[in-house]
Amino acid sequence: MSQQKINTVILGYGFSGSVFFAPFLDLHPGFQLIGALERSKKKIQNDYPYTRSYTTLEEILADSEVELVVVNTPIGTHYELAKQVLEAGKSAIVEKAFTNTAAQAKELDDLAKAKKLKLYVYQNRRFDSDFLTVEKVIKSGKLGEIKEATLSYDIYLPEIRGAFHTEEKLSGGEFNNRGSHVTDQAVKLFGLPEKVFADFAAFRPHSPVEDYFEAILYYPDKRVKIRGTDISLSNQPGYIIHGTKGSFLKSRSDIQEERLLKGEKPKSTSWSLEDASEQGTLTYMENGQKISETIPTEDGNYYNYFEAVFQNFRNSKPSPMTGFEGYQNMLVMDAVRKSVEEGKIIYLKNQ
Repeated sequence: MSQQKINTVILGYGFSGSVFFAPFLDLHPGFQLIGALERSKKKIQNDYPYTRSYTTLEEILADSEVELVVVNTPIGTHYELAKQVLEAGKSAIVEKAFTNTAAQAKELDDLAKAKKLKLYVYQNRRFDSDFLTVEKVIKSGKLGEIKEATLSYDIYLPEIRGAFHTEEKLSGGEFNNRGSHVTDQAVKLFGLPEKVFADFAAFRPHSPVEDYFEAILYYPDKRVKIRGTDISLSNQPGYIIHGTKGSFLKSRSDIQEERLLKGEKPKSTSWSLEDASEQGTLTYMENGQKISETIPTEDGNYYNYFEAVFQNFRNSKPSPMTGFEGYQNMLVMDAVRKSVEEGKIIYLKNQ
């Protein structure tokens, strides 16, 4: 198996590039972080002196050494930039939300396949400690058949952030941002729904985009709700899962982002163990008695995303998230937006 490093460039060295990509690409021995696209400030070289700053995308695409490009720009630019990257013969990791529409996502997936390139979507919350715990409990069968689930992603941000891409129509809105995470987690756990019904609202004064979203995903045998709000000072459980044999409640408590924002360097080994008070509660019936127990939280690590990318890229192991999976997410997100626009249940198409 080849262990040659993957020469990688990041298309932005702002929040996403400096927090979620560069530290892991620097840490993982399978990647060579070549540099980043920085038209004005040249910050990446201060943090990683061995790197370089590119002035234009054309420079990056013309660099024969570059194999993998991270498209971590505002969401509204993902489709066009990823398309240029793939057409130039380079593989890509595209930040969430993958694209603005399912049609764009399918076009990118088809293009990557036609050119025999790798296309990944960066849904890092698949590697959160809380989600991994929920996934493990469901797979254990202790809950029986899942019939109802609520996946929430709440924060407290009661004022708009001004001239910031998350407050802009094309790239912003909480459904585009945090909603893309709970959409992906729902589809990862339960597959594609048959139909959806959704509601958006803007509760913050003068908000140009939705800061509240809620959608019901309809499956033949279950209902799954995905939701989030910017005005939650005291959050409800991030995961509420009800099955025929029991229930599991778990907070959205992963501490990786918090540690990264403090400037801590990630590790390839255990580094995100949360406080025991955040452990989830499993409740079930046994011999006519109601039993409750706390479930130890799994150790999430975004490093494992990059390990999976490396193993897929060099050794054809399973991808952490394919372009096709990104397309499936966008089918759901398209249907959610259409439901909001039309005020009715929307059936998914082109599954």
